Amino acid sequence: MISERDNLVFNTQRHFDIAADILDLDQGMRQMLRSPQRELTVRFPVKMDDGHVEVFTGFRIQHNIVRGPAKGGIRYHPLTTIDDVRALAMLMTWKCAYVNIPYGGAKGAVIVDPKRLSLSEIERLTRRYTSELGLLIGPDKDIPAPDIGTNGQIMAWVMDTYSMHAGHTVPAIVTGKPLIIGGSHGRNEATARGLSYILREAVEVLSMSLAGARIAIQGFGNVGATSARLLEEMGATIVALSDSKGGVYNTSGLSYSDVAEFKARNGTISGFPEGDRVTNAELLEVPCDILIPAALSSQINAHNAGQIKARIICEAANAPITPNADAILYDRGIFVVPDIMANAGGVTVSYFEWVQGLQEFFWTEREVNAQLERVMVSAFHQVLRLAQERHTSLRTAAYIQAVDRVAQATTTRGIYP
Repeated sequence: MISERDNLVFNTQRHFDIAADILDLDQGMRQMLRSPQRELTVRFPVKMDDGHVEVFTGFRIQHNIVRGPAKGGIRYHPLTTIDDVRALAMLMTWKCAYVNIPYGGAKGAVIVDPKRLSLSEIERLTRRYTSELGLLIGPDKDIPAPDIGTNGQIMAWVMDTYSMHAGHTVPAIVTGKPLIIGGSHGRNEATARGLSYILREAVEVLSMSLAGARIAIQGFGNVGATSARLLEEMGATIVALSDSKGGVYNTSGLSYSDVAEFKARNGTISGFPEGDRVTNAELLEVPCDILIPAALSSQINAHNAGQIKARIICEAANAPITPNADAILYDRGIFVVPDIMANAGGVTVSYFEWVQGLQEFFWTEREVNAQLERVMVSAFHQVLRLAQERHTSLRTAAYIQAVDRVAQATTTRGIYP
């Protein structure tokens, strides 16, 4: 039997079902919105550096495209399953609807450990995978972006491959690409910066302040590391950090730059001398004001939710809290800012990048950040008011708003033919 910690699709659908019940959606609408609209599974060969051929499995899933082209990242991870991709595509639909940008949700993945491949092997894998996705992707159909295990260079290869097939340069086919080929200022920091705007608003709701707030961050990838840097600049004290190999806790605070320098030299945070070693599981339970899960899904579950000591949990990762844990945290009065709110900065600036690419008119970083702040702060307060009116958690309120927007768009468009 699959546990709640392992079944990301089940957990995501549970959140949808709660919102659907409150909205009193009819059965037909529930069936349309509860499962993906399109799924593509591809198995493709890649010639490795030594000449032998390996066959990889990849996916691209479009959950819903009623409100606009599909939008969602591509991840390279050895443990990715099609169910993970289904759930993440669904989350993207609600995330885009929450910030009210004209996208539907999608997600892509290849089952691969990119750390075990050379750069040239990753390039060949990316180009072949992109060719397989030609059935679905396009600047007006489905626009990929980076995710776990992928980056701007990989997006550049996706863009180039698609452009070679099209016969002309198509910068709007992907977002999160390098500036030199049409990327947007502010995109690399967008998820973390959006999260910092949300946290600034959330602490005010609880009559707290970011200045001096003790923050623990699980995960030191782009989002976790950038969040640590930005929040430190805003006066917060980072007391715990971790990566996939473990972490460090220091009640007096950690220097972001010192930890980043240590990781650059050693490849991991684990072993950083200025604090106590902690596991990723232990980090979640350290005394702190704000906890930021910025790693993988289902990290906080019914088994450890009772030991969380933070007043605020801000979900930088996708679905790091299971539904059972969500209920426990809500009953304990812990203020949870859900993933579709907390990490929506990435897709928001991806939208800005897409618009810039289509118009071939580019914005300054200040303009990007100002627009990001406007979108994130406005959406947060809309959902906060809804949560207060409905006497629900922020997550339920965010889902109510997002699901209602997609359902209304579906009803307005009607059913073809």
